[in-house]
Amino acid sequence: MSRRRRLLVLGVLVVLVVVVGVQLVPGGHRGEPAGARPPPDRPGPVLLVPGYGGSQGSLGELAARIRASGRPAEVLALPGDGRGDLGAQVAVLDAAVGAALARGAPSVDVVGYSAGGVVTALWLARDDGARRARRVVTLGAPLHGARIARVGSTLLPEACPAACRQLAPGSAVLTEIDRAGVGEQVPWLSVWTLDDQTVQPPDSARLGGAVSLAAQSVCPDARIAHAQLPTDPLVAGMVLRALGTTPLAAPTPSDCARLRAEGRARS
Repeated sequence: MSRRRRLLVLGVLVVLVVVVGVQLVPGGHRGEPAGARPPPDRPGPVLLVPGYGGSQGSLGELAARIRASGRPAEVLALPGDGRGDLGAQVAVLDAAVGAALARGAPSVDVVGYSAGGVVTALWLARDDGARRARRVVTLGAPLHGARIARVGSTLLPEACPAACRQLAPGSAVLTEIDRAGVGEQVPWLSVWTLDDQTVQPPDSARLGGAVSLAAQSVCPDARIAHAQLPTDPLVAGMVLRALGTTPLAAPTPSDCARLRAEGRARS
């Protein structure tokens, strides 16, 4: 084989390796570099993931507040009343994200409340969510488990369905999230309340790499139960700001009054 022909064959092989490599790298798509992030200045719709029990009503007020700010917002309906396998719930979120992007959305933002925050984290760990989610906000999410789930799975297993068992500290699902380092992958705000009597300890919501804080670190006089997280004006203000286009940063006590004002529902 002549030298010119050998060079031609070598060039073709290099091109094939590059093309195949793009297709095989996780998250890689033809014409799109693996690991590409959504444009930070082009927010799309907001998908809200309910907590254990799957009540869409729990996030209705927050979704309305987001819509009032000019953003489309959808509260997802979870299978199995939000008590079944978290992996099935991840599939619902993944399908909703895919549908939004297929309709032409430049990106999506995801807000996960309570166990919905764990679903969101698991989605990022399993389904290349960091390439599709622009920002993530979680509220009172037991990302490291909840004591009540441990008690239920140990003492009353017949009353502790799949999601309950998966929310016990040290479960395979929570270990998978921890190992994935999801907080490092996407701008993420994780908020909890020191008054939480459902997720114990409340700082189970703390996530490495994310902006993580208790609501009381911003407004020390805040009295917010777990169920009030999605409706409290302070928390709503924090959510709205986190879903903006400015760099994500932890609010401080000097932001307390303004955030409360921003989070109050408009008449």
